[in-house]
Amino acid sequence: MKSIVQHSNLLYKTVALMLFCLSIGSCTEQYVFQTNTFESIPVVQANITNELKKQEIKITRSYRLEEYGPTPEKGASVYVTDSDNNTYEFEFEDFSGLYVSKNPFQAITGKSYQLNITTNDGKSYSSATETLTPVNQINVEPKIETIDGEKGVQIVVTSQDPSSKSQFYRFEYAETYKIISPDWKPNKLTPDPSNPGPNYTYLSIPRGNSESRVCYTTRKSDDIILVSNVGLSEDKINLPIRFIDIKDPILYERYSIVVREYVQNLTSYTYYKTLKSLSTSASLLSQIQPGFNYGNLKSNSNPDEKIIGYFEVSSVSTKRIFFNFRDIFIDDPYPSFIADCSQKIELPNCFTEKFCRGPQIYSIVTGSGREYVYFATLSGGGDYANYVFTPAPCGDCTKISSNIKPLFWID
Repeated sequence: MKSIVQHSNLLYKTVALMLFCLSIGSCTEQYVFQTNTFESIPVVQANITNELKKQEIKITRSYRLEEYGPTPEKGASVYVTDSDNNTYEFEFEDFSGLYVSKNPFQAITGKSYQLNITTNDGKSYSSATETLTPVNQINVEPKIETIDGEKGVQIVVTSQDPSSKSQFYRFEYAETYKIISPDWKPNKLTPDPSNPGPNYTYLSIPRGNSESRVCYTTRKSDDIILVSNVGLSEDKINLPIRFIDIKDPILYERYSIVVREYVQNLTSYTYYKTLKSLSTSASLLSQIQPGFNYGNLKSNSNPDEKIIGYFEVSSVSTKRIFFNFRDIFIDDPYPSFIADCSQKIELPNCFTEKFCRGPQIYSIVTGSGREYVYFATLSGGGDYANYVFTPAPCGDCTKISSNIKPLFWID
């Protein structure tokens, strides 16, 4: 899971919340939002870690309220230098919209690092020099808990730094769960191209590779989760990071969560804490508005020029766990499937080759109106069968998820 993704999500969330707060300011008249004044400001999201990998940096521009979202800043020169005069060059990657280091590297204890950017309009920016924070390993465990009368599983993160040098932490997680469509069948119903209508006939054909019985859905945390142990007698973490109700369909099959702990320094912790506070309705509705959230990036030619973002060099500890429903809950009933599969339409006594003539089922077969997929079983061993249309996710999980199995997945 990429740190820049969560940072981006929070920025988008902040903009959306601002629009919502403004929209409720008038109860009698709608207002179409437009930007009267606008500054095109670079937005940089960069975190170099102690992982040996191709590091990633995201550079976009601030955007107007009436625009859909930010666009990548292409054509920039991006590189990181260290205190040993090594240079790590980055190049733009079209499919991800990120600047990716040409070669894998990792932040090393004792070295300092600086980010340098020259945008395609010739403006130059650099960061303060940053050093790697202490390494602190984490553990992740699922525990049964009851919160507000609701039973569920609490994902708890623990760690300890006996030297008390870490103190500032930022957490992210991504959860992946398996989906198995209960009404999956290998064939589906499709209009017969030789008889397109008005008296339609239909064929039973094998499903394509794009349709599947087994899928996997991944969702990333969209909040900034911060912990400070300053002033405490021990530098310990005991963080409930994710509670899942026992009735939540994501526990229906197999579940996995990966948690990443970034050890921060005081300045990076303060930056993210300010960013988090700006995303809350309380700060947006306050009469005392905070100023510009300056990070550790600056223009090399104009000290008054604004740039948004932070160049962070942090150690990261990652832990992934898997569990099935019965690994946690021994006697409790399973949660329901992610969709209501009880709403079926049954067409009895249809021919097994070309069958169910007429336009009355055309909208069902082609997916207009309610979206259904077909499955069938022969009844009585004869030439007729009962053909049943089931809600799409119940017969084909790709309607709501992806059938690409993650590389990390373990059954």
